[in-house]
Amino acid sequence: MTLLAGVSALGLAACGSGSPSGGEAPQGSASAGAGDLTKVTVGVIPIVDTAPLYLGEEKGFFKEEGLDLDIQTVAGGAAAIPAVVSGGFDFSFGNVVSVMVANDKGLDIKLVANGNSTSGDTKKDFSGVVVKEDSDIKSPKDLAGKTVSVNTLANIGDTTIRSVVEADGGDPDSIKFVEVGFPDAPAALANGQVDAAWILDPFLSKAVADGGRVLSYNFADFDPNLDISGYFTTGDKVSSDPELVAKFQSAMNKSLEYAQENPQEVRDIVGTYTKIEEADRAEMALPTFRKDFNMEAAQKLADAAVKYGTLSKEPDLGAIYP
Repeated sequence: MTLLAGVSALGLAACGSGSPSGGEAPQGSASAGAGDLTKVTVGVIPIVDTAPLYLGEEKGFFKEEGLDLDIQTVAGGAAAIPAVVSGGFDFSFGNVVSVMVANDKGLDIKLVANGNSTSGDTKKDFSGVVVKEDSDIKSPKDLAGKTVSVNTLANIGDTTIRSVVEADGGDPDSIKFVEVGFPDAPAALANGQVDAAWILDPFLSKAVADGGRVLSYNFADFDPNLDISGYFTTGDKVSSDPELVAKFQSAMNKSLEYAQENPQEVRDIVGTYTKIEEADRAEMALPTFRKDFNMEAAQKLADAAVKYGTLSKEPDLGAIYP
């Protein structure tokens, strides 16, 4: 219980209490659902990154594997960790640093499928650090001594931003990071609560349309092959229910491939679980969706997380990644 309580501090209170379709809160692990389907509860963040899961549900990829999805929303991957550990979620979406942090705290959390990756385009990616158009912050190094919002502290956002700032010649340790959810970040920037805001699409495109200027596409600038997130579960579930895990992996991989091949359907389905208007969805940059993780980029990210204190020690990536 001590480990679980410690990870709960990462953000259990931020877990959503209902699914986008109005379902009830999760009630334990997978169980028999309608007909011969097995109910599987999956925690997600309502951003463009999770579009493949929604598409996979719509296209029937999960039902083909005998799975009945119960999608629950969370504020971030760190918030989902306690729900997965307690059995409230069977699987959850979260960025890979959240999974590394959980393991760093002694929890056995394993990635089972890729989630999304940077497009690698340093001119327009789906993740960016935004400043006001008239801001005197002109390059990443100028963030030194400034206040920057991220959705979760000590995670993939501030880790990659620190690296980009240092590479540009700035002092990464002088940046003050504050926690602001992606939907609220544009307002925090506009109101002057922060000097810069880290924002993901579909909110990034709207922030730019409303007068923001992208200072850095931090994921692409960090590494053009960086995998950002994945779907994870406990090591116990991987070993005790390998058939369920294999079915989820298979459906998720089909979903990732479909999303990569059908970008317009990605834009369309984002409109079903966010309030982003069609015009803004048309302008947003899309991630790369692929099955395989790039382990060189994963190692680079792990090294940066250790360097900036996000992790206390070098993670065993072989035990974390599938």
